Amino acid sequence: MKSREIILANIDHENPPRCGLTFDRGRLTDMIGCGLRPHGYTQKRWVDGKVEYYDDQWGNLWVRMREGSIKGEIFRPVIEDWRQLDEMQTPDYSHPDCAVEMMALFAQPTDKFKLAHIGGWIFDNARYLRKMEIYFCDMAMYPDEVDRMHQIVAGVYEQKIHWAGKAGADGIMIGEDMGTQTGLLFSPKMFHHYFKDMYTRLMSIARDYGMKVLMHSCGQNWSIVPDLLDAGVDVFQFDQPAVYDMPKLAALLKERKAALWSPVDIQKILPTGDRAFIEAGAREMVDIFEGGLICKNYGDLPGIGVDEEWDDWAYQAILERAGVAVAN
Repeated sequence: MKSREIILANIDHENPPRCGLTFDRGRLTDMIGCGLRPHGYTQKRWVDGKVEYYDDQWGNLWVRMREGSIKGEIFRPVIEDWRQLDEMQTPDYSHPDCAVEMMALFAQPTDKFKLAHIGGWIFDNARYLRKMEIYFCDMAMYPDEVDRMHQIVAGVYEQKIHWAGKAGADGIMIGEDMGTQTGLLFSPKMFHHYFKDMYTRLMSIARDYGMKVLMHSCGQNWSIVPDLLDAGVDVFQFDQPAVYDMPKLAALLKERKAALWSPVDIQKILPTGDRAFIEAGAREMVDIFEGGLICKNYGDLPGIGVDEEWDDWAYQAILERAGVAVAN
């Protein structure tokens, strides 16, 4: 099987010859990916002493310590008063120039799985438009306004999905960090009210193009994993699989014909620096999710205190367990 076929066989649990692989630094990968660019937007950044300010495509203003986090936190959200909602300028993905790079890359001959990076997603963007702590209060106190805001955000992602489909992507990648270490950031009832129908509608557009839906989410979201599968998620990109009952998660994904896309757990295993423990964790993940697994590296090793050597231990253990021979 070629790379694209291996990824699809893992997603559909159709007896793949090995797990999928998506590793950087010149290591084996079965995917290529590309994002979209909003029309007419150029990011602004400036420094004031020890902090840096920057805007995003939605109009939010961020602040970060120059020596600290790459992302930082919201300094001033674009919607400080609900009266600003109807005046908000959304990112514009209506122009063909938004997809020039994606069209060019995906038009090239390849046997790789072509992934369109279009995320975040509804919750991911909406929580910043109002600032997160305010947004959670909004969900309880201003449901009509929150629904309107979500519809506006969804319209932007609908544009993105259509471009990905027209470019010939095999799948779209979205991101929603909805969980803590023990459960959702909000109730399952709120997920059903605010998100499930909207997710279902947007993911059905992707499915109409023949694309798979790959979804990143940090935290423990077990209470809505079946709902996400119902809505149309084909692959869960979890960086902390050990926060779940992994055999139970694997059984559900096998039953529902969906896959896990994951590094070796980035909280409980990789940061230990214990080679035997990391290698054992890699083998365990392959064994538990065999037949429906895509293995990857974590993209910000310094951010979790992990050396590249520790990451390579995980990679080599995955290859050995998957029966992949790599020339030295």
